[in-house]
Amino acid sequence: MSYKLGLVSVSFRSYTPREILEKMKSCGLTHIEWGSDVHVPPEKASEIKELQEEYDIECCSYGTYFRLGVTPIEELESYIDAAKILGTNVLRLWCGDKNSGDYTDEERAKLFDDCKKASDIAKEHGVVLCMECHNNTYTNTKESAYQVIKTINSENFQMYWQPNQNRSEEENIKYATLLSPYTVHLHVFNWKGKEKFPLFEGIEIWREYLKCFDKDRTLLLEFMPDGKIETLESETRALKEIIK
Repeated sequence: MSYKLGLVSVSFRSYTPREILEKMKSCGLTHIEWGSDVHVPPEKASEIKELQEEYDIECCSYGTYFRLGVTPIEELESYIDAAKILGTNVLRLWCGDKNSGDYTDEERAKLFDDCKKASDIAKEHGVVLCMECHNNTYTNTKESAYQVIKTINSENFQMYWQPNQNRSEEENIKYATLLSPYTVHLHVFNWKGKEKFPLFEGIEIWREYLKCFDKDRTLLLEFMPDGKIETLESETRALKEIIK
């Protein structure tokens, strides 16, 4: 396997894009997922692209806060345009605004219709939309995530994967295995419930998680166990240890 290693910029919302890129460069990380909420709203994409080139860091995805079924579909193209300026064809979207079990049949049908419209727009623009396997979204379980992916049935509508800190390691492995063919990037951290732990303490389980994926992926560190940007150094060392 040949992994690309990077960082999700929302890990450091209180730091500037330059400060983040500078720290990434010193740690040997080469890819970044920019968040659209603080660091790169669409109108700042060109400015950030220049910074990326200065530090020789590649944008592998654009982490938007576009919510399917909630955000007007007409706003999607502005995020797609920004992603292309940043140099990526991968965008993160959120699938709905509540857990799958809380949707009525009518609400589900409306959400899936929105997903289909979004995937059609993505296909037209040559980009890939990726859902998060997050609580409080429709893709909160492996079954519901698989349902929406199979229903939309488009190469332009895929998934991210990350372990759910409120589920067992066994359940997370099942989720990873089922969604592996549709997973583009992985978010990497070591959490249990509301507590965050150093990634060095999760090396073995992360090696098990990676066995679920049969092709190269981009591994993106997300949030530090103590919230400090200085800790990126040790978390990067742990990430490199995982893939040895």
